[in-house]
Amino acid sequence: MAPYILVLYYSRYGATAQMADHIARGVEQVSGIEARVRTVPSVSPTTEATEDAVPAEGPPYVTLDDLKNCAGLALGSPTRFGNMAAPLKYFLDSTSSLWLSGALIGKPDGVFTSTASLHGGQETTLLSMMLPLLHHGAVIVGSPYSEKELFTTQTGGTPYGPSHFAGSESKNPLSTEEITLCQHLGKRLASLALRLVP
Repeated sequence: MAPYILVLYYSRYGATAQMADHIARGVEQVSGIEARVRTVPSVSPTTEATEDAVPAEGPPYVTLDDLKNCAGLALGSPTRFGNMAAPLKYFLDSTSSLWLSGALIGKPDGVFTSTASLHGGQETTLLSMMLPLLHHGAVIVGSPYSEKELFTTQTGGTPYGPSHFAGSESKNPLSTEEITLCQHLGKRLASLALRLVP
């Protein structure tokens, strides 16, 4: 089986899912490695409610084995008050066994986000997703300023990772710069994974 980059995200209105698709396309531009796109179930405010084991649409839900066996990770979430969304945090809180075994040590990981407002906490959300990855021993991969889109974007895009300005009704399409930054992150993760992971 070919090595793969796990593109793991939570998306409520679809923008983060679109970013994940572009990151996966970037991964697929590198030969010898694949993209595996996965999501997480919503967290219900009613504690008795449960999600179906298989989502009605979109990619399957992630498993700990998906994360354990990946060669690298792209982790994405919409911004919730400058932080990652609860469903993604809930999954990450379940990864203690992988931390204990050191399963993610040395693997390249990048992060991405989407916000309703242009200055709605994109960078803090990206940093919040990096924290558990650092505890896992991951090699954090950002978007270097050699990416010319960081100088020209009028929407999303940060050195911490790709971002998207979705607008107050989450209807803004991804800009050309945002798409390019997503695809470049996928390519960078894939290329580094082939070098770092035996």
